[in-house]
Amino acid sequence: MAAAAAAVPVNLRLGDLVWGKLGRYPPWPGKIVNPPKDLKKPRGKKCFFVKFFGTEDHLPVLEELEPKLHQPRTRESAWIKVEQLKPYHAHKEEMIKINKGKRFQQAVDAVEEFLKKGKGKDQASHNSTEEKNRRNSSEERGKQSVGEEKHKANLSEGKPKKRVSSVSSERGSKSPLKRTYEQSPRKRGRPPKDEKPAVCYQAITKKLKETGSTSIQAADSTAINGSITPTDKKIGFLGLGLMGSGIVSNLLKMGHTVTVWNRTAEKCDLFIQEGARLGRTPAEVVSTCDITFACVSDPKAAKDLVLGPSGVLQGIRPGKCYVDMSTVDADTVTELAQVIVSRGGRFLEAPVSGNQQLSNDGMLVILAAGDRGLYEDCSSCFQAMGKTSFFLGEVGNAAKMMLIVNMVQGSFMATIAEGLTLAQVTGQSQQTLLDILNQGQLASIFLDQKCQNILQGNFKPDFYLKYIQKDLRLAIALGDSVNHPTPMAAAANEVYKRAKALDQSDNDMSAVYRAYIH
Repeated sequence: MAAAAAAVPVNLRLGDLVWGKLGRYPPWPGKIVNPPKDLKKPRGKKCFFVKFFGTEDHLPVLEELEPKLHQPRTRESAWIKVEQLKPYHAHKEEMIKINKGKRFQQAVDAVEEFLKKGKGKDQASHNSTEEKNRRNSSEERGKQSVGEEKHKANLSEGKPKKRVSSVSSERGSKSPLKRTYEQSPRKRGRPPKDEKPAVCYQAITKKLKETGSTSIQAADSTAINGSITPTDKKIGFLGLGLMGSGIVSNLLKMGHTVTVWNRTAEKCDLFIQEGARLGRTPAEVVSTCDITFACVSDPKAAKDLVLGPSGVLQGIRPGKCYVDMSTVDADTVTELAQVIVSRGGRFLEAPVSGNQQLSNDGMLVILAAGDRGLYEDCSSCFQAMGKTSFFLGEVGNAAKMMLIVNMVQGSFMATIAEGLTLAQVTGQSQQTLLDILNQGQLASIFLDQKCQNILQGNFKPDFYLKYIQKDLRLAIALGDSVNHPTPMAAAANEVYKRAKALDQSDNDMSAVYRAYIH
């Protein structure tokens, strides 16, 4: 049976608020506007030109545009096909449920602020019109009164009465009330062309404070209007991979003093240009900085960084702080904590949940455990790099929680790939399957993005496949250590191992799909 056609919004017009779907990104709130004069409308299907809210500084939804959409060189607006648009009010609750991102919340608040301003202007216009109507009515009554007096005077003087047709009078002019009714819809909700929507930061901050009592809340300066006060402590950072690069960039943007080191020194160049300082060895970074963060690939790399030649341990002395953000097992992080503390240092584990895009956006979730005082000292850093941070108690707890989170994520990804391949071999539309899932309880940015990767055959790494397989392996070992079964994770792990054998290690985790089609 043929797949059901996607619902097409009807009666959309200039000035309407809409949700615009572009490529693999989630729907974003915008307004249908007139395109620039020099921008041609794409041929083929009907399109509207949409200006998106909350895009003045950055909008990931518009970073990778399809050339065929004839997009302008701006991140604020784009031609969107009509089938990719939905009316704003009718789908507001649905969209808010499936997108919890910080920048998305900013955009929604900008729309609400825009609507609030529009209503205020309408009310002012309405009040002004009512006042004008009252004046007109008063003047009309005055004129009628004068006319009546003249009419009476004429009668008393014997002058003939001049007849006036009430029908011709009504046809010849519109009443003030009717003019108000006809003009109001054209004015409603439309500010001057040069007016930009404002972000309601209070609403964002309120939402961030609703997380559990075990966490401190964080947001970058775009979310709370630059209210982060960077720590005066010198920050070091070791490891500039997919996650570390975004973290360091946000630390620098928020005004932190950062010294960087990476095994491949060339990766430091960009951050030096942005204002970072260069450390020649991990030991040098630790010795010259107050708090040093590290984010590397696996337990072996984490141990080598601390215990190896010119490693972290050689730079540790009383009062120096070390924060390991790598995703490793509890035994590894406990060993590292012991050697750091034995030299008089302070230790915190703080693995992060997220991917490259979330790292770039300062939207990571930080799971911390260890030295509580150090956790508090890292507050401004965590605010710069993440949306939320949780303190989970003693060392090892964050490692365990992180592995469980990634176990769930990795298993889910394998299930998504399995479903898409089963749809294909049974003659069902993979795109229709995604559309159905996106309208149900499983709808999420993760689901949509990973499915789009598969449908487009684009496996550019956002979270390396080899690392999610490593986390599955460590999670299974965690289950073994407490005699707890992990059959779903074990099955998913075998699929990822198959994908690695097909040379997919350095692709995105969504490339696990290829294990099912070979």
